[in-house]
Amino acid sequence: MTLQSTIKPLESGGFSNPPQQSARAFRAIMQAMARPGQVEKISGATPPAPLSPAAGTLALVLLDQTTPLWLAPSHDTPELRAWLTFHTGAPFAPAHEALFAIGTWAALNPVDRFAIGTPEYPDRAATLIVELTALAQDGPRLTGPGIRHEAQLSLPEIAAFQANRQLYPLGFDTFFAAGEQIAGLPRSTIVEAR
Repeated sequence: MTLQSTIKPLESGGFSNPPQQSARAFRAIMQAMARPGQVEKISGATPPAPLSPAAGTLALVLLDQTTPLWLAPSHDTPELRAWLTFHTGAPFAPAHEALFAIGTWAALNPVDRFAIGTPEYPDRAATLIVELTALAQDGPRLTGPGIRHEAQLSLPEIAAFQANRQLYPLGFDTFFAAGEQIAGLPRSTIVEAR
């Protein structure tokens, strides 16, 4: 095996046209977080399994050498670590030190181990990238900033997001990813059962 054959797989899976694809993805990411419950299409990355194209694209846009990352056991593979290191340079960190965490909802739990910021620096909170099998605009009722009246989103549970909202302005923010779709749930969103 040559050095070239070990590097080539890492090079693949990133943006083929970084300026255009990252700008388009960034716009979709900001729209998803500004409009909780709204599902956005996002693509450009083809990461190794089990990372979805949407979560891979989120990683390419949001991660860099200054954003410590924790991979949940559901996603902690040598191939994914190598791909993320090559494309983002994000350092791996324990859950309580991470600014970003990626995994399935079950593997990310308990979520109270993630940073929620401090009163002086609420922006020093973690962002969770939760991999789901599908996203739908049904489920719990969402209200709050960015939502005109109300929205709905198929969340993996309600209690953790209600507890997170009680910490506001502290708390973690969440992106949900499925296939080539994302949705955002900032800590400011009020989540209620229907």
